[in-house]
Amino acid sequence: MKLMKLNLNKTLLGLVFLVVFQSCKQGDKKASTEDKFLAGTATFVADESFSPIIDEEVYVFKAMYSDANPIIKYKPEALVLNGLLNDSVRVAILARNLDTAEVNLFKRRTLPPVISKFAIDAVALIVNQASNDTTITVSEIIKMLKGESKTDKSIVFDNPNSSLVRYLKQISGSNDFKQKNIYALKSNKEVIKYVSTHADAIGITGFSWLNDPDEDYAGAVDKVKIVGVRDEKSKIAPGEYFKPSQTTLVQHTYPLSRSLYIIDCTGKKGLGAGFATFLASERGQRIILKSGLLPDSIPSREINITH
Repeated sequence: MKLMKLNLNKTLLGLVFLVVFQSCKQGDKKASTEDKFLAGTATFVADESFSPIIDEEVYVFKAMYSDANPIIKYKPEALVLNGLLNDSVRVAILARNLDTAEVNLFKRRTLPPVISKFAIDAVALIVNQASNDTTITVSEIIKMLKGESKTDKSIVFDNPNSSLVRYLKQISGSNDFKQKNIYALKSNKEVIKYVSTHADAIGITGFSWLNDPDEDYAGAVDKVKIVGVRDEKSKIAPGEYFKPSQTTLVQHTYPLSRSLYIIDCTGKKGLGAGFATFLASERGQRIILKSGLLPDSIPSREINITH
């Protein structure tokens, strides 16, 4: 009888040990996957308008820090912002800053946002290579968006919830675009492809999509051209037309631009902070520079002089 009790006690002790061991193992696994500054897994949501440059930044970041695994989900700006405000996502990449009411919302949650600007993109107007249109003024763009301009041109842009549409509404003072000649497609790629096959179309797209395009739409980029834009109210050069470039962006002569921000509302120094730091670093800013966008801080160049 004593022997049976002894064996039973050993069996129970073994089971307890197994349960504790498994719990510790699961705890270690959870601790190892929890995101840290340069390690672990975390999901970020980004404006789909900037997927080319964000994909490149993530690729280099993961190559440099093999323990880091940022997962990027791309959505239209309106959905990215809603996710951030509804607390379903804590790190977002947007083409706009948070306003005072939005910042106060996070502060009430005791999660004050850490906002880092890392690049400037241009909003480009494109036409078919066969089009005679080469220039346009800001006031003409506004009139077209408001339906106050008599034109047989069709205007196309990406989807209705995008940051680009929000930007166009902002500069034109319109709440909606209901004109028959204004069309929302699904993506920047579709805009470029549409304009490449329609001589009567004007496309509005992010400049980043026209630099180093992927193979699936590179042929379409070759069949469009960028229109020069003049801002009559400019204090620098009101009488000149400019095309988007890093030079015209840094000189503030190209009038249609928007800034890119990474917004971290995690309340900790996790992977969001690590990726934001990388974006602002010299390596991250060089990737921006190479892409054709304007870095927030232009990396220095080292020049070796030999005699």
